[in-house]
Amino acid sequence: MATTFPSRANNKITMESAMTTVTVSDLPSFIGKDLGHSDWLLIDQERVNQFAECTGDHQFIHIDEEKAKQTPFGGTIAHGFLSLSLIPALSAGLAIRPEGLKMAVNYGLDSVRFIQPVRVGSRVRMQLTVVDVTEKNPGQWLVKSRATLEIEGVEKPAYIAETLALYFV
Repeated sequence: MATTFPSRANNKITMESAMTTVTVSDLPSFIGKDLGHSDWLLIDQERVNQFAECTGDHQFIHIDEEKAKQTPFGGTIAHGFLSLSLIPALSAGLAIRPEGLKMAVNYGLDSVRFIQPVRVGSRVRMQLTVVDVTEKNPGQWLVKSRATLEIEGVEKPAYIAETLALYFV
């Protein structure tokens, strides 16, 4: 297996070359397997503000530090969809990829539950488990994974999502 993990410079995630590679016949053997954890990533106010600009979601709980101090969260929190958008980058170094992969596409999500808000200044990491592997058509493999975004020092995760990736081999 060849494995390359995301690298982080100045709290930015960038991908380096290939991911973990397995034979197509080995894909089903990963069902139920914990693929591990990503590195920790700091969720800072700059990232949250940039996400607010990109999406137009300027709700005060995300961007107004003074006003957010008056809420039950005691400060600003990351957008739920910002946290969710980290799945591809944080899980990339963990996910399995079949040999001969021509293309992989995000096929969607089966479920998402936001459990705990991510406070600005927190560090998060991804834990990934393969839930199911199905050959949809010849050369097309659907891989369902459970992606859990953990918050450093917090018992409950930010969310648990069942992700779907379609691999074309």
